[in-house]
Amino acid sequence: MSQPNIAHGDDRGRGFVPDLRRTLNNRRALRSAALSALTWVVALIAAVPLFSVLYMLIVEGGARFGLDLFTELPPAGFEMGGGFGNAIVGTLVMVSIAAAISVPVGILGAAYLSELHPDHKLAAVSRFLAKVLTGFPSILAGVFAYAAVVVLMGTYSALAGGIALSVLMLPTVVLTAEESMKMVPQRMKDAAHGMGCTRSQVIWKVVLPTALPGILTGVMLAVAGAAGESAPLLFTALFSNYWLQSIHEPTASLSILIYNFSGMPFENQIELAWAASLVLVMIVLFFNILSRLIGRPKV
Repeated sequence: MSQPNIAHGDDRGRGFVPDLRRTLNNRRALRSAALSALTWVVALIAAVPLFSVLYMLIVEGGARFGLDLFTELPPAGFEMGGGFGNAIVGTLVMVSIAAAISVPVGILGAAYLSELHPDHKLAAVSRFLAKVLTGFPSILAGVFAYAAVVVLMGTYSALAGGIALSVLMLPTVVLTAEESMKMVPQRMKDAAHGMGCTRSQVIWKVVLPTALPGILTGVMLAVAGAAGESAPLLFTALFSNYWLQSIHEPTASLSILIYNFSGMPFENQIELAWAASLVLVMIVLFFNILSRLIGRPKV
C-alpha cells in the first residue's frame, strides 16, 4: 500500500505534517479521477437526447414563430396560417385550477405528515398512497375525473380538466413538501417552541418559510408534468376551436392540439404542432426560472 508523502516540520519541533496534495501516482487518486471522467462522459451522453430535442424544437417550431400564433385560432384542415392562442389560455387556466387545488391540500398534508403526526398510522397509510399515486397512470386520472365531474356536469370542461391534473400533481407536491419540511433543522423548531410559539405558529412562521425553496421546486415539477399531460384532458376537457368563455365548457390545450395536429396530413398543421411544442417547453422553463427566483434565499 502506497504511503503519503511526508514533509518534515520546521526547526521548532512541530513534528511531521502529511502532504495532502493529490497526485495520479496514488491508486485512490487515479481511481477517483477515472470515475469522475466516466461520470462526465455518461452525463454528456445522457444530455444528447435532451439537446437534440431542444434543437429540433427551435429549428422546426421557431420557423413559424410570430404574433399570430398567440392571437389567432386554430385553422381548419385546408386553411393556411392560424395560431393556437386559445390552447395557451386553456392550458394556463387548467394548470392554474389544478395548482389551486393540489398546492394548498398538498402542503397541508405534508405539514401533517412531517410535523403534526409523522408516526401515526394514518400518516403511514397516506404516505404510502402518495407514493403509489406517483406511478398512477395519467389516463386513469382522466377516467376518474370523467366519472366524478364530466358525467355529473353533463359536459366536458376546463374545471374537469383541472381536477384531473390536480390528481396527478397532488402526490408530487405532498412528497416533496414533506421532505423539504423534514430538512428544517430541529434546533430552529426547538428555539421557536422555547420562545412560546404554538405548534401552528412554528409551522407557519418557521417551517414553511425555511422549506419554501424545496416546496416551490416540488410545485414546479408538478406543474411541468401537468402542463404536458394529454391523456387526462381527452376525457375531461376534450378540445375547442374557440376562445375560452367559461370553465364549464370544452377547452383547448397545447398538448391536445399537438396530438391532433401532428397526425394530420397538412403541412400547416404539422408546423403549428412544432410551434406549440416549443411554446409548451418555454412555459415550463418560465415556471422553473420563476420558482428559482422566488425560492432563492434572502441575503
